[in-house]
Amino acid sequence: MIYIALGANLAGTKGETPPETCETALVELRELQFMKFVAVSRWYRSRPFPRDDRQPDYCNGVAAFEGSPDPVALMAALHRIEDKLGRTRSVPNAARTLDLDIIDLNGMVRDEGSPVLPHPRAHLREFVLRPLLDIAPDWRDPATGTRGTTLLAALPLYPAGPIVVW
Repeated sequence: MIYIALGANLAGTKGETPPETCETALVELRELQFMKFVAVSRWYRSRPFPRDDRQPDYCNGVAAFEGSPDPVALMAALHRIEDKLGRTRSVPNAARTLDLDIIDLNGMVRDEGSPVLPHPRAHLREFVLRPLLDIAPDWRDPATGTRGTTLLAALPLYPAGPIVVW
């Protein structure tokens, strides 16, 4: 399975709310010819991490797909969708209209080049693990074999505040 994280915390180019932007991104993802949509998690609301009270809350979710895309081609497609929906890249952890990340690509482990797989920080992020486990309760980190539920349980309390269903 292919798991893609979706997140947004700024209004879209036409004033869309972050959940609306994530829904639009999901439509765009479903139109990619090299993978087939399977499921999407609930949308979650989380504070920015690292904590930044100047930024609005994020909408986060994870979508599952089937297929065997080349990781570089998939990442390029995700960047095109981000760009289409108004993403601008400035500094790390900046607020954004859309962020799409490959969390897992059919269990591939890839340490060199871009993208690194599985996503190198997914196992540390409640706002990724919680929606991922909505749609893949038996998911294991391909790099370590650790169950997602174990990773989630091991995380400290989310320092920016609770993660709740949007």
